[in-house]
Amino acid sequence: MHPQKTHRPPVLWSIAGADSGGGAGLSADQRAADAFGVHLCPVVAAVTAQHSRAVTRIAPVAPDVLEAQLDALASDMPPAAIKTGLLGSAGHIRAVARWVDRLRAARPMLALVVDPVLRASTGAAFADADVLRAYVEELLPRATLVTPNEGEARQLAMLAGSGCGSGGAGQGGNALAPAPALAQALRALGAAAVAVTGGDSAPLAGWALDWLDTPHAQGWLGLPRVPTPHHHGTGCTFASSAAAALALGFVSADALVLAKMATTHALRHGHAAGQGAGPVLARPGFAAHAAQMPWLSFDAEVPQDWPQRWQEKIKKDSKKTFMDVPEGHFSDTPQAQEDMGLYGIADSAAQLQALLAAGLRTVQLRMKAPPAPDAAWHAALREAMTHSMAASAAAGARLFINDHWRVAHALAAGQPGMAHVGLHLGQEDLAALTPDERRQLLASGLPLGISSHSLWELARARCLTPSYIACGPVWPTTTKDMPWRPQGLDNLAWWVRMAGCPVAAIGGILSAEQVADAAQTGASAICAVRALAQDPSRHAPLLHAALHEGRARPPRVTPALPQPSLQGGHL
Repeated sequence: MHPQKTHRPPVLWSIAGADSGGGAGLSADQRAADAFGVHLCPVVAAVTAQHSRAVTRIAPVAPDVLEAQLDALASDMPPAAIKTGLLGSAGHIRAVARWVDRLRAARPMLALVVDPVLRASTGAAFADADVLRAYVEELLPRATLVTPNEGEARQLAMLAGSGCGSGGAGQGGNALAPAPALAQALRALGAAAVAVTGGDSAPLAGWALDWLDTPHAQGWLGLPRVPTPHHHGTGCTFASSAAAALALGFVSADALVLAKMATTHALRHGHAAGQGAGPVLARPGFAAHAAQMPWLSFDAEVPQDWPQRWQEKIKKDSKKTFMDVPEGHFSDTPQAQEDMGLYGIADSAAQLQALLAAGLRTVQLRMKAPPAPDAAWHAALREAMTHSMAASAAAGARLFINDHWRVAHALAAGQPGMAHVGLHLGQEDLAALTPDERRQLLASGLPLGISSHSLWELARARCLTPSYIACGPVWPTTTKDMPWRPQGLDNLAWWVRMAGCPVAAIGGILSAEQVADAAQTGASAICAVRALAQDPSRHAPLLHAALHEGRARPPRVTPALPQPSLQGGHL
């Protein structure tokens, strides 16, 4: 008999220090790799004698010993990603750089995560001037992602002569916090992406904020701080979690969302092991808890309103007093969601009227502006909105206006019977707004739906506490030209668990069976565009029946981890 084929997890090399206390370094890296289900190859670059209160000795391994470890692995276990931690000398850094180049000759998409461990949390210095210079000249230009804390980022940036000692200024005269300017400086040195971790700084009281600067997203990635004295190995866990996610195929922005979740989970499960700070404990299952899904800001402005809105969200979700809910938590189990049913999208008032006549009670008016909209087009838009608002009110349906939020607000504001009117915006539309405009949008009181296609977009949508979040495309679609892979039913089920609000499934939903499958995930709304575009009165009853059949099925099991939804290498 042939042996049964088994799944072979991706290989992650961690080139770092061995911590005799079992808290940081390769010990923390191993726990993080296990939490992600990747295979860790621990390459010892230095041996440290340490316990929970101090590092008493650091002994870099001999260069030939480091080379022997890497050579042995390369012949049998080539990596999908490499993570570096404590590197004992500038010679070690140059050796790692040579190996990255050699491996990338065969595997160009090999990810390199550089965690520049320059100083221990106990205060011990790990890096001299030669080591710092080697980081700047050898590793940063090759890095897929760099994960320094603010102090480490400043050391590297100042060595390179960036002048980032005290931050800079942003547009409109708003002061940038130091982290965004430091990240810009490190990217200018060649790093493809940077996360300046915020465990040792506090730009927002009570919150742990990391600044992300990646090809896909920039912003503050945040969660309420975990009140624990046991935080040894936090930086190692964050970096190795991001490396594990990159090895699984996620782009850097999404990998950092998962790293934030894994690190928060690890902090929640830290424990005492000696007299000082105990180790954090990364564990499988970290991505099944909505309380650990972070928020991501749209810009460099420190989100001062997050603590208040987080608590308001907890109160709303729990339907209890705030004191009945553990601080910083949303529910760890999916909330019973409002059933929005079939969600129809129309590009005209006439088509929207046909959807209402077919029995749909959640509809969207999506009228895209031409390249140069004139006064006649704006008048037609207002007329279509007015007719659609009246028609949906008469049918007892909810209406979402796509994009044109100022016009929708002007038409709905102060008019009786307009409580059913909301907005739907895409991420690019939201990102194009200024911070003041986003505040005006939230202050309008209009229910808000937001599109999302990836983990960082989900994190960004969550920070606006919307009425619903759309997950798509669930299946391949030709309605829009987009770079996203189909999310599939597993990601849709994961969105339902993690979004913290109703989820609308959208994209490629053409058949009754697809409607039933999407409904089985617990999605609150199932968006049908092309399936209802022709003769909605004939097709809607079949899709309604399929939706109810899917709701009656046993719930679809939520995967432990989502799947990547972007292609194109480890950016």
